[in-house]
Amino acid sequence: MNDKPSSKPGDRSDSSEPLDMSGPHSQEVRHTQISAIVPEDVARGVFSTGAVVLQGGNEFIIDFLLRMTTPHQVAARVIIPPPVIPRLIAALRENLSNFQNRFGPLPTPQPPAKGAQQPSAQELYEQLKLPDDVVSGKYANAVMIGHTATEFSFDFITTFFPRSAVSCRVYLSAPNAPRFLDSLTHSYEQFQRRIAEKSAEAPPNPESA
Repeated sequence: MNDKPSSKPGDRSDSSEPLDMSGPHSQEVRHTQISAIVPEDVARGVFSTGAVVLQGGNEFIIDFLLRMTTPHQVAARVIIPPPVIPRLIAALRENLSNFQNRFGPLPTPQPPAKGAQQPSAQELYEQLKLPDDVVSGKYANAVMIGHTATEFSFDFITTFFPRSAVSCRVYLSAPNAPRFLDSLTHSYEQFQRRIAEKSAEAPPNPESA
């Protein structure tokens, strides 16, 4: 197998002729994340009991929480571009359906008590411990989901040429998977409404003379 760079994807380069890297290079590369490597420091993964989904200016931020400690803390932070979110929602919905077909129904998420006020992001994060090694997060532009009878696993992947790699692995307790799906769906619907409102407010393009 030849691991040297080639002028075209899939072509072998002649070792007797060095590649000219003096000029600008631009090309489209396509590859699959199925064979993503798992770095040793990521393989163990982190356990989470719930998640918070936030919207940034150009990305979604998913904070996986661990509420088994005091104070509660952010166990992992994943940064995902918007086009990946609907694929994540679809994959999680499919996994939940497969889980229920095999293991039976999961508990339905309890709605907030009537009249209860949801804390703002500022109030929520004032009560959370956000470690320095987590605050910048891990980027991912793909995700693979699996499940057992007790938990769901999420492999968040960076699909960068020439190798895909798992940037973060998270285990979520099975009863919390529907809540995570609800949070993702709600946040993505808000994002779509915000984009639609911005498009409606944008002035029409002037016609060219």
